[in-house]
Amino acid sequence: MRPIKLTVSAFGPYAGKTVFDLDLLGEKGLYLITGDTGAGKTTIFDAIVFALYGEASGSSRQTSTFRSKYAADDTPTFVELVFDYAGQIYTVRRNPEYPRPSKRGDGFTTQDADATLTRPDGTTVTKMRDVTKAISELIGVDRNQFS
Repeated sequence: MRPIKLTVSAFGPYAGKTVFDLDLLGEKGLYLITGDTGAGKTTIFDAIVFALYGEASGSSRQTSTFRSKYAADDTPTFVELVFDYAGQIYTVRRNPEYPRPSKRGDGFTTQDADATLTRPDGTTVTKMRDVTKAISELIGVDRNQFS
């Protein structure tokens, strides 16, 4: 599995929509993610693992904390990962449960957690559990093995 593009929105320290073009790193080798403390390095790993499995990359963080405290109320929280597996391109998009402005009236409502996996042939898998199961079957490892 090779990540190609990671998009995060209102996720961790990233208040707006941020795109990481991982394809620029090439197709071979190891890569180093470096930066100051608090720069968002772990958030990149959390975003990848959350996109694939619906959980954080480590046990000390919960998905309920993924919504950026810096984001505007109307900015949606989501992660989208485009990846290559066995020469085929897949896209997985997930959002955690989070409060968002109500579409009718004042106040807030809860945006339910959701997930969609788009396969190379254009077919989709929806719902958190079904997407997690499909990813685990595709890649051949579960979240613990991946992390």
